[in-house]
Amino acid sequence: MNRRVNVIGVGMTPFIAPGAGGRYYDLAAEAGRLALQDAGIEYRRVEAAYAGFVYGDSLSGQRGVTELGLTGIPIINVSNHGASGSTALYLARQAIEHGIAECVLAVGFEVSPPEWSRHRWQDCESPVARHAHGGADTLVTEVPIVTQLFARAAREYMQRYGARKETFAMIAVKSREHAALNPYALHRQPLSLETVLEDEVCTPLTRLQYCLPASGAAAVVLCSDEFARKHGINDPVYIAAQAMTTDLPGSFSEGSAIRAMGYELGFAAARDVYERAGIGPEEVDVCELHDGSTASEILLYEALGLCREGDAEKLVEDGDNTYGGNRVINPSGGLLSMGHPLGATGIAQCAELVWQLRGTAANRQVPYARIALQHNISIGGACVVTMYRCD
Repeated sequence: MNRRVNVIGVGMTPFIAPGAGGRYYDLAAEAGRLALQDAGIEYRRVEAAYAGFVYGDSLSGQRGVTELGLTGIPIINVSNHGASGSTALYLARQAIEHGIAECVLAVGFEVSPPEWSRHRWQDCESPVARHAHGGADTLVTEVPIVTQLFARAAREYMQRYGARKETFAMIAVKSREHAALNPYALHRQPLSLETVLEDEVCTPLTRLQYCLPASGAAAVVLCSDEFARKHGINDPVYIAAQAMTTDLPGSFSEGSAIRAMGYELGFAAARDVYERAGIGPEEVDVCELHDGSTASEILLYEALGLCREGDAEKLVEDGDNTYGGNRVINPSGGLLSMGHPLGATGIAQCAELVWQLRGTAANRQVPYARIALQHNISIGGACVVTMYRCD
């Protein structure tokens, strides 16, 4: 049984800096209440819940979701690092699509420690540690592995296609321009190109070209067509296709940081989605992608088929990633400006795209948006790509 899966409610808390307050279960419950209110249904109508998070214990999902009520429903905990929220969404979508439930909730939340890279892997090896072997460009222990991988991927791209370091910096400038219109974003102050190029962390990337941790929550209510009809919900946004990929044979091969940071995962998942939906990348109006760094965004333009390989620099310089171009990428500001509460990010992306397709994104609205693409990844590794549409 493969049924259409509708998105009938979304909710999000404003993202805040680590240590700025908020308990994870309060944030999760607030996002859940907002999503239920948006859907116009009571919590007792929800038949299952899927909770994505990273910094928590095995019952954090139960603690957060039961703040909405004690109804005895299954609550499934999902911890998949940066892709936790989108993995919860993936499982929730399957429950509706295959007739397991008529209405489900997916929620992602995080109260991030201030220095996530130094706190997460104290008693075991990081899942990305295998990338540290490097090759000619060996990684060093003083800088987090993922930080170095992003910079190494940028250098690899520059050597391959002759791209300029200024092009990567332009992504951070664009991110802040979009975030200035988003009340949910943590970093909303405008940036000049000159400011972005200051304070290099790892050549050629600077401090402002990496996303930073945040705390926050987001939630989404999914349902079947029959449920939507019974509750008077007309023409909802729906999931046209969705795919998940995990590490491929080339993901950990020596010599390519571009592969190591998930290029092939995004490429494979996106092609699967386009085929399932019968919709090509040229038809995408708006996209939220996982910009862990400016290098990530540049490379994902090509991995997701939004331009040909080697043409990402031209896409940026032509303004085809922002308002007035062929499509708008990360109208929310993306992770670079929203901040990255690991478990919440994937569902926050969903919320932004649903608002865009409904035409309710206020002064950041993408005109006439009907097809939306979402990309969320955890390096080392899982990637979820989702396409939404509104008829």
